[in-house]
Order: sequence, then structure tokens, then C-alpha cells
Amino acid sequence: MATPSSVFTEMVTTTLRHTATEVTDNVSNHNALLRKLKAKGKIKSVGGGYEAQIPLEYAENSTYTRYSGYDTLNTNASDVITSAKYDWAQVALHVTASGKELRQNSGKEAMINLVKTRKANAMKTAANEFSKDLYSDGSLTNQIGGLANVIQTNGQGTVGGINSGTWDFWRNQFREMAGTNTYDKTTIQGEFNAMWLPLVRGADKPDLIVLSHDIYSVFESSLQQNMRYTTAKEGEVGFGGLMYKGAEVIFDDNTNFTTTAEKGYFLNTDYLYLVQHKEAQWTPDDEKKPLNQDAVVVPMYWMGFLACSNRALQGVLIDAA
Repeated sequence: MATPSSVFTEMVTTTLRHTATEVTDNVSNHNALLRKLKAKGKIKSVGGGYEAQIPLEYAENSTYTRYSGYDTLNTNASDVITSAKYDWAQVALHVTASGKELRQNSGKEAMINLVKTRKANAMKTAANEFSKDLYSDGSLTNQIGGLANVIQTNGQGTVGGINSGTWDFWRNQFREMAGTNTYDKTTIQGEFNAMWLPLVRGADKPDLIVLSHDIYSVFESSLQQNMRYTTAKEGEVGFGGLMYKGAEVIFDDNTNFTTTAEKGYFLNTDYLYLVQHKEAQWTPDDEKKPLNQDAVVVPMYWMGFLACSNRALQGVLIDAA
């Protein structure tokens, strides 16, 4: 006869493995940036490697020559490509149950309810905590470098192994609004305009603007009767969803991107990627039994990083104190 422990772990692992994308989908649906990256095919699955390299075009071809007749042409080699290198980060999440819980819920219906509760909690935890990581500066131990690392308030920093203090092509755009706590509905669109212009390169332009609640509220007030919303889908999931020059304007809120952050990211998601290891995408492992505890544990693993291939087309608008 199967023990409650084996029934629990079999149900957990079977359920999670047969719906492996459910946790991933829940994480992406919980975060507006991830929803955008997923919709554009910017969440990549890769096989491994010590680190990942993202090719960058950092200069134009220097052999462009205007000439006449027998003028000498420039056939020199043109060094135009380098790479940003991103390190893997890892996350572990565990669905657990004590021996007491397993024995108390040994009936079939009770065990099903226990598994459902534990699974739902794991999905919610993954969504909330990964959202924090996505907006982080990567300063916590083993944390991915999120938006605050890729897009810095002074435009510089070392990202992907490239020091933008040395290589100015790798600096993101930034703008500090005039004054301190003086922006309002009469000035905010002017600030948006000034932030927008350096981020436009021909057809390249931001397609997503993510604001903290304070700036979003002021921007929304500035639109008044001219308000335009994006698709109903964005509104339904609670991200707001206004428009600015064709870009979706949304808000987000977590401990690394707070209600009063006074910050807005102007993103060109063509150059942003969430890279995941193909074998660690909130993937469940076999059950573990601690030697010194009456319990069972089913681990789930994620491994990856947030990558950017063009920082110059990413920007941040801030109101610094």
C-alpha cells in the first residue's frame, strides 16, 4: 500500500510536470514586462554554457568611402562586433509537507486539496518574488541583474561585463525631472517628450513604458479627456494600459519598484531578453526527504538571466530628491 508521503509527492511531481508551463505562464502573466517579452518571443530557452554571450554591434563599418574615378578605396578590416557576457542566476522553490500534514490528509480528497494549496502557493510565490528580482539592481546574493542594473539612473555601470564608463556606446539614456517633487499634470508630458527623443533611432523607439504609481497617476491625470487605452487585455490583468506615442504605458508595484519610487523605464523590448536554461524553467525535481526531519520536499528550479543587447535605446526618467 502506498504511503501518504509517496501519494503526496507523486501527485505534486505528476501535476507539475504535466503542467510545467503553468508556473512559467503564471510568472509572466503576473508581470507586465514579462508579458511583453513573451508576446514578442523574447523569452529564450538555451542549453547551457559557463556564461552566455550576446553579440553587440558597437560601431559602424569604417570602410564607407565616397570616391571618384581611381581614388583609393578603404578595404581595412572593420571591428564592429563585440559581446556582452551574462552570468547565470539560480532560484529554487520547494513544495513541502510535514509528516503530520501528510498523515492528517491521508484521504484521497484531503490529499488532493493539500496538493492544490501547496501548488497554488508555490506559483504565487514564484510570481511575486521573481517580479521583485526583475526590477532589482542585482545587489542581493545570487540575484539576477534586473532593470535597475541594466538601466541605471546615471546611465553608466558595468553591465554584461562591459564598463560603460570606458565604452560610451553602452550607456543607457536617463533624465532627471526639473526640481524636486515639482512635476505635475501640466509638466509631465514635456518630461516624457524630452526622455523620448534620445531613444528614437529611425524606426527604433520605445514600445513599453513602465512607471511607478506616483508618476503613472500624474501622467493619467494629464491625459484628461484625450485618454487612450491599449488592448483590453492589459486592463484586465491590472497593469493600467495607457498609450504614449504608440508605446504602452503601464504601472508596476513591488518592493524594488515601489508606489513612491518616482521612476519610469522607457523600454525598447526588441533589445531585452529573458534567457532561461531549458532544464530549469520552474522545473520540478524528484522528491527529497531530509535526514533530520519528518517531511518531504519537491524542489522546483529556475536558472537564467535578463539580457540587453542595446542599452543606448533604453531610458529611465527619475525625480531624484
